Amino acid sequence: MHANPVSISLSSYGASLVRQQGQESFLELLAAAGVMRVELREELFDEAPDAAVLSAAMKALRLECLYSTPLELWTPDGQLDPRLPAKLALARALGAVALKVSLGHYHPQRDLTALQALLHQGDPVLLVENDQTPQGGRIEPLLQFFEHSEALRLPLGMTFDIGNWQWQRESALQAAQQLGRWVRYVHCKAVHREANGRLIAVVPQAADLVAWEALFDAFTPGLVRAVEYPLAGDDLLALTRAQVNNLARIGLGAEVSHA
Repeated sequence: MHANPVSISLSSYGASLVRQQGQESFLELLAAAGVMRVELREELFDEAPDAAVLSAAMKALRLECLYSTPLELWTPDGQLDPRLPAKLALARALGAVALKVSLGHYHPQRDLTALQALLHQGDPVLLVENDQTPQGGRIEPLLQFFEHSEALRLPLGMTFDIGNWQWQRESALQAAQQLGRWVRYVHCKAVHREANGRLIAVVPQAADLVAWEALFDAFTPGLVRAVEYPLAGDDLLALTRAQVNNLARIGLGAEVSHA
């Protein structure tokens, strides 16, 4: 059986390093490490990216692209964020398969007509992620949004962030069971609570990888799963390869290795 496809969120290498070196500079490393997809991060671009140059570089390395923006889909006043069309256009120019956003201030009475008009088959798929906020990091509003979207047959899906549920004290397993049919992409990170109560993303241990098997049982087999936890060390290639191997094995029905 083939291993599952793995993505790397470039935020994993640290904001300061990525801003200093540029996101394009990590592409060869990812390709050499066996990564299938690169997640470009809007917040780590100091200026608008050259979509043509980046797209060509990724195609040359046979890397799939996902574009991540911190945009919240729904503004506090209940409107669709007016910047969404520009984000979708940039994702399209990059050749991205998907645009990742967070939910924002959605309520069941929201009219999805404006959103429906922006989403077209063949364009980058809109993926709505559970973030760490009260409005976008709880099961109930996400479930209501996806049920509403499904009723209208909107071509969108979910990015399921395993660790983010902890910020709102939600059960990741319960979330997977209730939201799993909409999940198209999985963000993987373990979470540690520091002495001051602050939660931080950390590298998963063997027990985390085993526990995540139950979550993936609720998802479509073979989903792309992403490293979104710190990758720091003297040998980034070896470190990245090891983490790619760990995540690729989840869902294969075999014992997960730990590096």
